[in-house]
Amino acid sequence: MTMNILEKLFGRGSKSPRSVAKDRLHLVLMHDRAAISPAIMDEMRREILKVLSRYMDIDESALEMNVERENNTVALIANVPIRRIYTEKID
Repeated sequence: MTMNILEKLFGRGSKSPRSVAKDRLHLVLMHDRAAISPAIMDEMRREILKVLSRYMDIDESALEMNVERENNTVALIANVPIRRIYTEKID
C-alpha cells in the first residue's frame, strides 16, 4: 500500500500530477505520525539499499518501506524483494 508510494515518488512509473500529489501527501502524513521526516526516511532508504546491495541483487522498484507507531513502539517494516544473493560480497 504505502510502499508503492515510495516507488512512485522516486520516479518509477508515470502517474498524473494529481495522483503523485496524493501519494506525496500520504507519505508525509505517514512520516508525521512516526515523527520521522521524509528527508530522513529517504536517506535511511538509500543507506539500507546501499548495504543490502553489497550482498544481494535487489529489485528496488518493488521495495516497500514503512514506519509504524503503536503505543510507545516504532517499527520499520521493510519488504525487500531479492533477485539473487551474491556468493561473494560486492564493494
